[in-house]
This record gives sequence, structure tokens and C-alpha cells, in this order.
Amino acid sequence: MDNAHAAPPPRKVALVTGAARRIGAAIARRLHADGHDLALHYRHSQAEMQALQAELEAVRPGSTLALQADLAAFDRLPELVARTLGKFGRLDLLVNNASSFYPTPIGTTTPAQWDDLFASNARAPFFLAQAAAPHLKATRGAIVNLVDIHGDQPLAGHAVYGMAKAALRMLTKGLALELAPEVRVNAIAPGAILWPDSGKSAEAQAALLSRVPMGRIGTPDDIAAAVAWLAGADAGYVTGQVLRVDGGRGIGG
Repeated sequence: MDNAHAAPPPRKVALVTGAARRIGAAIARRLHADGHDLALHYRHSQAEMQALQAELEAVRPGSTLALQADLAAFDRLPELVARTLGKFGRLDLLVNNASSFYPTPIGTTTPAQWDDLFASNARAPFFLAQAAAPHLKATRGAIVNLVDIHGDQPLAGHAVYGMAKAALRMLTKGLALELAPEVRVNAIAPGAILWPDSGKSAEAQAALLSRVPMGRIGTPDDIAAAVAWLAGADAGYVTGQVLRVDGGRGIGG
């Protein structure tokens, strides 16, 4: 056979949740630049998703699939995996990035808030991983979960969010054990990467940065680079780990 005319290897395929904006969009851009085709999940951010998809399609036509879903709806989770397979025929990487985040002060927290925070931060990642596992095993793929430094370092007023992220940390370790050796499973715990959409006062920003040895917030590209590394061959012997990308905040007190 003439190797010069051999078909190129198929591109790797990643499913990224919460991909329309902020950190999710940065992850999508980085993986796409690295050669992945992408299934991009979003919930409400339709305009942002359309813009991101147009941007990526202009670079490589046919390389993206937009998937709208509320991750609290259980039936939509295996559907996201099935539609990814239907479009691209394979799955190499699952990035559980989508997350709800808001305060739940003790004394005012409702069961609906509990359910909502656990749905996006713990329940959906588990059932997406369960649906994706056979396909990831076939490609010797990977899962990267986005946890939080507050999954093991509590944040006042956010107990339920922290509990949900702690559950996702344990899920990372449990899946790494159960899916080995075919599938590697790791997590990234970002520190201060972007200020909240609702804003943060100058005083609060200064107080937070005083605890960060690097003296600044990080960028979405910092997280995207970590995802790309954990998904790639250079991290081929890394599984069950939580990588803190926090500017040293964890050692800063």
C-alpha cells in the first residue's frame, strides 16, 4: 500500500459542557486549535454559542456540534453523548465544565437550591461519564472535571456549592479507579480566574488577591491549557489527580 495516499487519522472528538462562554469557551477554542472536533453543550447562552460555533467553523468546517440542554434533565445526559457519536462517530474526551454557583447561607437554603447545585456540579458529570465510558474506553480517552479550590477549602455562605464540588472531586478519583487502564480521569481546581458576572467590589478583589502569591487572577486560557495537557499524551501516566490552577492560593493561607 502506498503510504502517501493513506487516509489521515480521524480527528479526536471532545464533548465540553458549559462551552458557550467564559472558561468553557476558552477550553473549546484551545481543544479546537489542538485539532479536536467538538460537541459543545450550552443551556441558555444561545447567542454566545452561535458566535463561538461560527468562529470555529470558519477555521474548520464541519468540526462542531452545538447541543442545548438543561443538565438537570436526566434524559438529556445520555442524549448528549449519543448525538456526539451520531455526528462524529467517536468520543475521546469528556470535559465536565458546566457549573451553577451562588450563595446558600445557612438558614435560608432551600431543597431546590440543593438539587440545582448538585445537579450541575455532581449528578450530571456522573451520568455523562457513565454514558460516555464505553466510547472513551474504545478510544483510550480521558475525562477532565472542573472542580474548585472550594471543594476542599470552604467558602463562607456557599456550603452547598462546596459540598457539590467535593462530590465531584471524589467522583474524579472513583472514576479513575473504575475506568482504568483504558480511561484516565483527572480534575482541575481553579482559583480566582474571572470575577463573578455579578461583580466584586474593589475591596473584595484586593482582599482575595492578597492571598494569591502570584498577585493576580488567572485567565480562562490558563485553565484551557491545563485541560489540554491532562487530555494529551504528555499526561499519559496521570490519573485520579486534582490539579490546582490557583496562582499558589492553596499555599498562601
